[in-house]
Amino acid sequence: YQTDYLDPATVVAPGASASNVSRLYAGAKEVALIDKYKADLGIPLFDRTVSWGWFWFIAQPIFHLLSWLFKLTGNFGVAIICLTLIVRAALYPIANRQYASMAKMRLVQPKMKELQERYKDDKPRQQQEIMALYKKEGVNPLAGCLPIFLQIPIFFALYKVLILAIEMRHQPFVLWIKDLSAPDPLHVLNLFGLLPFTPPSFLGIGVLALLLGVTMFLQFRLNPTAMDPMQQQIFALMPWVMMFVMAPFAAGLLIYWITSNILTIAQQKYLYSKHPQLKAQAAADADRAAQAKT
Repeated sequence: YQTDYLDPATVVAPGASASNVSRLYAGAKEVALIDKYKADLGIPLFDRTVSWGWFWFIAQPIFHLLSWLFKLTGNFGVAIICLTLIVRAALYPIANRQYASMAKMRLVQPKMKELQERYKDDKPRQQQEIMALYKKEGVNPLAGCLPIFLQIPIFFALYKVLILAIEMRHQPFVLWIKDLSAPDPLHVLNLFGLLPFTPPSFLGIGVLALLLGVTMFLQFRLNPTAMDPMQQQIFALMPWVMMFVMAPFAAGLLIYWITSNILTIAQQKYLYSKHPQLKAQAAADADRAAQAKT
């Protein structure tokens, strides 16, 4: 590597003298060391030499929290699971409102179906009546998207932490997962390492990717059934599409997402236990969807 550096020009008057000090840091970007240099020497933004990305203000606290959890637990995978629990706990009030809105959505779906049948030849009137129904019942159809959108910056920041922070490299979890910053090494297409070849990254479906697809599928099954057949098909395919998309990503990211899905499923089950009518409505939705397919 070659790095060229040019100081600004300095004019030295006759008989005078001038001095200039330049500092060069050549080494691993260890966050604690960089923070120490920034504090001791007063170098502005020196901590940004680790390129945390757009969400640096989230990535840096996540790194320090993960480091603390790692020291506490002694296992980086367990630290990621604990981080997921903390994130879900912080988002619980929002998620609780989301599930309350989902509960109302399930209860008003028969009325929505009736309006769609009544005004099937008048789409503007149909949309107007459905919006009036939402307002009357206090339902926000977009409420379920908010927790997902809030987790996107956290997920991206965690991705940056796993990829960039040298402290996170080669940290093992359990069994075959020896490096949480690398993809799952066991793939379905090579019989989990029994065959001597490595599939292309987009086909490298490992155990973690399978778990991601299954947990997302179970999570989507607990959501309100979409009324539009096209939306039903999209939601049916999305878990398996995400399984292929996420397979090449770091194993630590998949563990974060799988844990988040499991917590979401548990939270939805708890909601059903509090509102038995929701479970009955979900079963009715599933029966209607099955009948529509046949």
